[in-house]
Formats: sequence, C-alpha cells, structure tokens
Amino acid sequence: MKKHRLVLQAAALVLVLSLFLGVGRVQASTYPTFSISAVEKDVSVTILTKDMPANKNFKVLMGEIGTKGIGGIEVATFNSGEGGAFTATFNIPAALKGRAQIAIRAQGTDNPYFAYNWFWNDASGTWPEPTEPDEQTPDCGCGNIPTFSIVSVVKGEDVTIHTYNFPKNVEFTVLMGKMWTRGIKGIEVAKLNSGDGGSFEATFDIPAELASDERVSIRLEGTGGYFAYNWFWNNTGSEPPVPPSDGYTGYPYFFIESVVKDSKVTIKAYNLPKDYEFKVLMGKMWTRGIGGIEVATLETGEGGTLTATYDIPSDLIGLQRISIRLQGDYYYAYNWFWNNTAN
Repeated sequence: MKKHRLVLQAAALVLVLSLFLGVGRVQASTYPTFSISAVEKDVSVTILTKDMPANKNFKVLMGEIGTKGIGGIEVATFNSGEGGAFTATFNIPAALKGRAQIAIRAQGTDNPYFAYNWFWNDASGTWPEPTEPDEQTPDCGCGNIPTFSIVSVVKGEDVTIHTYNFPKNVEFTVLMGKMWTRGIKGIEVAKLNSGDGGSFEATFDIPAELASDERVSIRLEGTGGYFAYNWFWNNTGSEPPVPPSDGYTGYPYFFIESVVKDSKVTIKAYNLPKDYEFKVLMGKMWTRGIGGIEVATLETGEGGTLTATYDIPSDLIGLQRISIRLQGDYYYAYNWFWNNTAN
C-alpha cells in the first residue's frame, strides 16, 4: 500500500454547484434537462424531458459510461414540438447491450442546446474494456469506476482517503470546497499521480479557508475525464468503511415508482446486498439526501430487487422536488422526485 503526503497548493477558485445533468444554453431562461423514466434491459430506455425549447431538432446518442454521450452511437432523431415536458423511448444499440451503465445524450442539430444523463442497464453487466493509453483515454486497467472513501480526519488540518479502482498513471488535481459542491472548482490543495492505480492511501491538507467548516467536499479530477468525489466531517476521527464479505458485487440503485403529493413516495430498488440495513433519508433538492431527515430503515433481507413506500416528512411538504437517499455503513444510493401525484 502506498501513502503520499502532498503539499498544499493554494489556488482559490469560485465555487459553483452543478448537479446531476450537463446542460447547454444560449440566450434562454431555462435549461433543457431530462430524467430516466424507465429501462428495459438491453432493449430500450424512456426519458422524461423538462424545459425543452420548442420546434428544435435533436439527435439522440448513446455511449459508454463517463462519456456524457459525446461521440456516441446515434439511435434516433426527434423534433421537440411544443417543447417543455414529454416522454420518449429509444432503443439501446447492439454495441451497448450487456453494459452495466450507459450514457445518453440529446444533442441539438439546428440549435446549441444539449442535455445528457446516464442509466443502469444491467446491474450485473459489463464495463468498458480498457484501451491503449493516450492523452484522451488513459489506460484504466480496472474496468470499473474510480471511487474513494474517507479513512481519517484531523480536524482543520488534513484528511486521508483510500482509493478504489483508480486508473494507472493519471494526473489528478485534488480540490476541496464547501459542502454540496462536490468539490467542483474548489480550492486546489495538491497534485497526485495515480501510479500503478487501483487502491492506495493519500493525505491532503485542509485549506485555511475551510478549516472551520463542519463538512468539506473533496474531489479528485484527472486527465482523460476521470474524476471521483466525496465529503467528510471535519472532526478528528477514523471511519474506514467495511464492505460485506458475502461476495456481493456491483452497486445498489433505485428508481421512483410513484408519488402521492406531500404524502408518500414509492421506490423500486435493484441489486441490493443481502441482510443489509439502510437508513432512508429525505432532504431538499440538490442535497442528494445527505444529512437529510430519517424517515425509515430498510432491511434488505435476501437482497436483489425490492419495492417500498415511505412517508414524506412534514418539514418537506410543499417542496417542488425532494431528494431521497438509502444510506448504509458502506453502500448508498440516491435519487430525487417531483412532489406531484403521479406514477
């Protein structure tokens, strides 16, 4: 195991919040976006648009996860008609069948608008094969998504992380910022080369501007499009996560099945680990449910797929959108929903 001690490099940048979707806009007061409504594995995906401009032409692209659909396979074209909100279903191309996750993009052909998202296609599916390294696509050597956990914190001084599935020989910039920012355009605190990749530990100084913050976001942003982010409580302590040892692989995730406005939300969860307990949290939009109101606990039993209904807490009644999170000791998943009665 490698351990790096990295030196503070002060470079304060403006903090911005840009969650969930990538969006393009020119001379418009709203951003076109879309959410994933339904997926039929290896067959099709249905999207629900929001704030689409009227009478514009788009092509629909699908590609490998992490690409944002850029340069992906063209699967359809459509005209936005009256714009606003509508649903549309697109076939998954043969080249992406069997993939665990797929990126999808709507790209304007006669206009500058675009929006992108991604979806789970097959929880036990395959991941992109590593390619020969170059400046755009470094050799991952891991076939998975780079992540990291928080190992320990010395309040106001430093934080130690443990990485997983990191690509080889990629230069990362380490950023820290305010909570909820995911570290995007945060304060640069160090540079890191991932070396042999995989798992290693590294310690970074907490910048003076964040030394008194209760919680801090941290982000590793690398060349070739790689990134990972997390957050930590700025308190001295150690919280190494311990995954279950029953052979479980993959990630839990869930979709929104239905909502009764200001009353209940029903979710359908997939790829749950066995005999695992999650706290069910709800919070304001953009929080991802982190630090939200605990509304229930979820016992996974045999794991796999499960449907459950939860009450919307009184503190969130009246909100237009609500975040919901399943938080375990090691695993977690989150989503959000419109607080309107609908299936």
